[in-house]
Amino acid sequence: MADNFVLITGCSGGGKSSLLAELAARGYAVVEEPGRRIVREAQGPDDRVLPWIDPAAFARRAVELALADREAARGPHGWVFFDRGLVDAASALEAATGEPALRALDRAHRYHRRVFLAPPWPEIHVADAERRHGFDAALEEYGRLEAALPALDYEVVVLPRTSVAARADFVIATLEA
Repeated sequence: MADNFVLITGCSGGGKSSLLAELAARGYAVVEEPGRRIVREAQGPDDRVLPWIDPAAFARRAVELALADREAARGPHGWVFFDRGLVDAASALEAATGEPALRALDRAHRYHRRVFLAPPWPEIHVADAERRHGFDAALEEYGRLEAALPALDYEVVVLPRTSVAARADFVIATLEA
């Protein structure tokens, strides 16, 4: 387990990336969401790894990238914040294929015991070129994560619906408590 690896996950469009940007501005190490990087790096609109074309291929690539991110983040520094990560990727893989990936991957690659969960927040949810799914799909994804995290023995801390700076203060205070 990497006690300094902190997972920030939850509902798509719930403010995770904004929170990570704030933590980075404060000098913390952050790792960008694998899914957004995969979509940006796709070779074209018919690339098979895109989530709206082949969700299983996308999830497998996200697992690979999340594992590589964890390896790259190892070192003697403080908190490392992950925008999504292996739990999200493995959960998506299970949803797309039925393959029991989540528990096995998590056992070998744990995050800090406290995981921060961004709740559904329809007022700030927006689709974009990298996130094409709507709010209903985001809620479904959130439900999977909300159930999976406690089953994996993580302490789930729901992020408050407040300003980005206040959320960052909350995360740091919670980790230091």
